[in-house]
Formats: sequence, structure tokens, C-alpha cells
Amino acid sequence: MPSMSVFDLLAVHDFVADLPGDWLHRLAGTGHPVYYGTGHRLMREDGTADRFWLLHNGSVAIDFYVPGRGDIVIERVGPSTLIGWSWLTVPYRWQFGAVVAEDIRAVEFDAAAVRNLIAEDPEFGRELTTRILRVTADRLQASRHRLIELYAYPAVA
Repeated sequence: MPSMSVFDLLAVHDFVADLPGDWLHRLAGTGHPVYYGTGHRLMREDGTADRFWLLHNGSVAIDFYVPGRGDIVIERVGPSTLIGWSWLTVPYRWQFGAVVAEDIRAVEFDAAAVRNLIAEDPEFGRELTTRILRVTADRLQASRHRLIELYAYPAVA
């Protein structure tokens, strides 16, 4: 079975599949297919946010560090998901961490190259930013729910 091009992978990914073909072609030029095995850390909170991923297979645990408790998983996400949004705004530092929970196949993007595309085409930039803001809002809501789970009720002795 022949491998799919980056354009083909984007054309079937829920996050971007409905974008105009010329936008997909430009976006495809900034990405490449990757495979990472279980346990690989994609990003660590406060690290340099210089890439992001559109997940096709597998799952990723989104986490953040809590002093005295270590890395706390706030959400586990699977296929058709965007991983990483902190690359979009200065200072380009990860707000969360992420580790591969189950082997993944994804398209990995060069964040600086995508920021250049956004600067060159404001309409594309607005659309992509709107989609990323939806993901951001979902992740923050998941964080809120996870914190409530962890801390709202007294521990059972």
C-alpha cells in the first residue's frame, strides 16, 4: 500500500479537511509525517513551542506539572486531534506537556513556517486561529474538570 502524501493526510483530517485545497497545499508544505512510540514526550510545559501535530492514530496524554505531585494528566486525546497550540503566540512556550500514551502517527508542522503562512494570508490566519482557539478552550475546560476531580472533594481515608 503506497504511503499518503502530507496533502492527502490533511485532506482526511477532521481539523483541516474542509479547508480550501490551496490552503491545504500551502499547509502541507510545512509538515511531514511522523511516528512516535508510547512514552515519547512530545513537549514539556514551558519548553520551546516550535512545532505542533495533527494526530491520525494513537493517543496522547496532555499533562502539566504540579509541585509535589509530578505530571498530572488532564486529558487523553486520540485521532483527528490537534496537539499543541502554544506556538501561535509569543513567547512560544508550551502551556502544557504531552506524552505519547499509545503509539502515534501524525503530521508534524514547523510552527515558524505556519506562522509565516498566517502572516501572508490573513483570511487563512483567521480561520486557522479560530480552529485553534476552539481546541484551546476545550483543553482549558478539560483542565478545569480535572482539577475539580482532583481537589474539589476531600480524599477518602
